[in-house]
Amino acid sequence: MSQKYSEKYLRFESDINAKPIVGHRHYHDAFEIYYLEDGECRYFIDNKSYDVKQGDLILVPEGVIHHTSYRDGIHSRKLLYCSRSLIPPAVTKKLSSMLYLYRNESISREIKAIFDDIEKESALSDSFSEGVIEAKVELLFFLLARNENTCSALSEGNEYVISAVEYVRKNFQRDVKLCDLAKEISVSPEHLSRVFKKETGFGFCEYLTLIRLKNAEELLINCPSMSVSDVAFRCGFNDSNYFCEKFKRSYGASPLKYRKAHSL
Repeated sequence: MSQKYSEKYLRFESDINAKPIVGHRHYHDAFEIYYLEDGECRYFIDNKSYDVKQGDLILVPEGVIHHTSYRDGIHSRKLLYCSRSLIPPAVTKKLSSMLYLYRNESISREIKAIFDDIEKESALSDSFSEGVIEAKVELLFFLLARNENTCSALSEGNEYVISAVEYVRKNFQRDVKLCDLAKEISVSPEHLSRVFKKETGFGFCEYLTLIRLKNAEELLINCPSMSVSDVAFRCGFNDSNYFCEKFKRSYGASPLKYRKAHSL
């Protein structure tokens, strides 16, 4: 677990027609609140996919893999990343029941107003802005928790994708092949490949590599005496050079430099 989890951290972003970042690792060290201001998208989180529409929120805890696939047309989104220290303790007790898709049309105006205020304060950037934004974030969490009981009850997921994700997470250290997984869950490899890509936004091999890299990151930080080669092989990479190349592309630094920067 990296140091950012416990630090006071807050970042705001606002984008129109955002494009996915090549090599992006698809999970964060901070809690993420995603607000879809306009448009539609398909959002894969953990092991399920959700159809997200205008006014919806997506609440993603630290370390949870997610991916967004946008539909045709204009879309705009706002993003908040914050450390746990900025989430009110009273809200933390209810947080698990609010994940991942939060849809509540009865408070959509209040949600939009808070995000608009945060965006205005971010543009001001005076000596009070940080404190005001933190207060607005706290207000947002209170608003969501207070109205959690009136949320739409939504839970979506394709059974093949859920089984595939579970299989990869349990077997990533081994030589995982799509054909073996398809046989395990009684579906053709071709169909599984199509469904997996459609539901998650990831190719199967891409997702497998992501899971391996995520586990490698944890070993690099939490097991400082383990060599980079051992980390690679422990996480299912048969070639340490290939592992280093993939890791640097996703994390922006070599495994050794990343370990040094995030040493406990």
